[in-house]
This record gives sequence, C-alpha cells and structure tokens, in this order.
Amino acid sequence: MAEPALALLHSRGNYELQLKAMQLIVLLAFAHLLSPSNSEIIFEERFEGIQTYPDARHFAISAKIPEFSNNNRTLVLQYSIKFEQDIECGGGYIKLLSGYVNQKKFGGDTPYSLMFGPDICGTQTKKLHLIYSFQGQNYPIKKELQCETDKMTHFYTFILRPDASYSVLVDNRERESGSLYTDWDILPPRKIKDVNAKKPADWDDREYINDPEAVKPEGYDSIPAEIPDPKARRPDTWDEDEDGVWKPPKVPNPEYKGPWKPKVCSGLLICIHPIEFEDDPDLYVLKPVKYIAIEVWQVKAGSVFDNILLCDDPAYAKQVVEEIWTRNRDAEKEAFEEAEKIRKAKEEEVI
Repeated sequence: MAEPALALLHSRGNYELQLKAMQLIVLLAFAHLLSPSNSEIIFEERFEGIQTYPDARHFAISAKIPEFSNNNRTLVLQYSIKFEQDIECGGGYIKLLSGYVNQKKFGGDTPYSLMFGPDICGTQTKKLHLIYSFQGQNYPIKKELQCETDKMTHFYTFILRPDASYSVLVDNRERESGSLYTDWDILPPRKIKDVNAKKPADWDDREYINDPEAVKPEGYDSIPAEIPDPKARRPDTWDEDEDGVWKPPKVPNPEYKGPWKPKVCSGLLICIHPIEFEDDPDLYVLKPVKYIAIEVWQVKAGSVFDNILLCDDPAYAKQVVEEIWTRNRDAEKEAFEEAEKIRKAKEEEVI
C-alpha cells in the first residue's frame, strides 16, 4: 500500500513550511484493520506535529490520500492544533481537496471542497471556519462559531451525515449542530417577497395597527383588579363584638390583565410568493476527496498541527481524542504552567 505523498513547499514565493519533527509516523489503514467493524479509516496521521516557521509567511502542505466519497456514508474530519505562539493574526484550519492537484503548486488559490478550523486575528476575530464548496462556489456557515485561543492542544471535529445534518465538536464536546439546508445559503429560499405585490387603496400605512379581528372576551370587564387574600387567616384575638366583621386583606388578582386593549399587529405590507424550488438530496455529497491539506497565513508562526484523521466513524474519532487529548491534557497544562513560571522569572531577572 502506497504511503501518502506529503508535498512540502520549501521556498516557492511566500509559501514555506518546515517540519519541527522530521520523523513522521503515517498510519494509513482500511476497514480490515478495524474488523469486525464496517468503519473505514481513509487517512490518519499521528506524529510529533508539523509546526509553522518562520513568522509572517504563507504555509502550504498537502497529502495525497486514497479517494474517498461520502455518498451514503458519514464523513468525519478531525485534527488537533496547538497555538504555542501568541498568534496575533493567522489561520489554523485544514482543507479537503478534490480532483487533480499539482502539489508542488498548491496554495491559497487551489480550489477545495471543505475548509475547517480556527482563524484568529487580534481580540475581535476568534472564528471557527466551516466553509462548504458546492458546484464550484464556497459557502461559509451562517452561524458564528468560536474557536479556542489559549496555548493548549485542542481537537476539532466535523461530522457530516447522509441526511445533511452536521455536528462540530471541540475536544469531544459538541459546539454546534444543524443542517446544510438551514445553516448555509446554498440552495435558494423556498419563498421570497413578491416583487409584483401592490398595496390596496384602503391600506393603513401605520407600522402597527389594532387587530381588526380582535374581540373582547366575554366577562372580561367583570374581573376584579383585587381579590381577598386566600392565604389570610383571622387572628385568634379578633373579637367581632369589638372589632366588627373580619375581612381578609386584598391582594392583586392574577387573572386581571388591566383594561382590555385589542392586540396590535404589523401594518406593513409583506407578500410572500412561493417560487420554483428544487431540492437536492445529494447536497451533503462532496466531490470525491483526494487530498488533505494545510494552507494558512500567520503573522507569528509556531502552530503545531497534529493527529489528522479522515474516516466515516464518529465513535472512532471520539476514541482518538480520548486516547490522546483526554489522557494528556492535565500533564500538558502542568508543563505549560511550569514553563510560564520559568519564562516570567527570566523576564523579571532582566528587569
């Protein structure tokens, strides 16, 4: 079985990517490795990480993989990224590519089928990109997805199912879910405003008007504003001969809604006109995927991409996160905090 070809661009224009770890352990397996499950691992890499370097560059790298189609099957794309640097402004996403790709010339203009992952710039942009390509056009998700911004390792998972539903997980926790039909503006709307609609001559131009069909409920005016307090009790010392007939104090009546007013409705003229709508049951189907790629711009480099996985089994992807991230996060956090103490101590010595 041929291993995936990693196309590394060393010095083509502004594209450069250097490997922090030169020994890459590439695991490329198929269903028979997961027997007796019907799952399939299309591409998997677990290694010490690919790290971007130096600063202020575009980085591009791609891996050719066995062709994968998600027709009638679930697509799972997952990877981890660690922003070791104060990234300031830059991307940390990966791409799935279809068709033929000249890997030596792969870059930002190369068409892709899916783009997924973090994009950070300053304090304002902390976006988690999810861009879906359909019939040659790229469509970003309409929802605002947020990414992690600390310096720890985080796993990002995108799951796309044959019913066009999707899930986005961060560190094995669902961050967002929905459908390609509702969360992307890919297909035209089922209804639009009727541009040929004309306002009737007797139309009321006020923005809000009383509902002409509103009717006061029968008996509405007989509802008292106050009622005797049902919880009140006559004091034991009460003497009717001296104090008179005891009457409970009054409290606001929860049934009383104030003077009756008709409901207010919008007076704007909005006519909805159904249009010719053609559904696409294959909206979820990507063009056959042939490459996995990283293509980002970073002002400050130092991001570590790792644990890239493309498969059709969400349970296996979850297992990978548990094996790697869940078991190692506490140790990673302790090591980071210790490194921060040393760094701050050295800065104080200089001062």
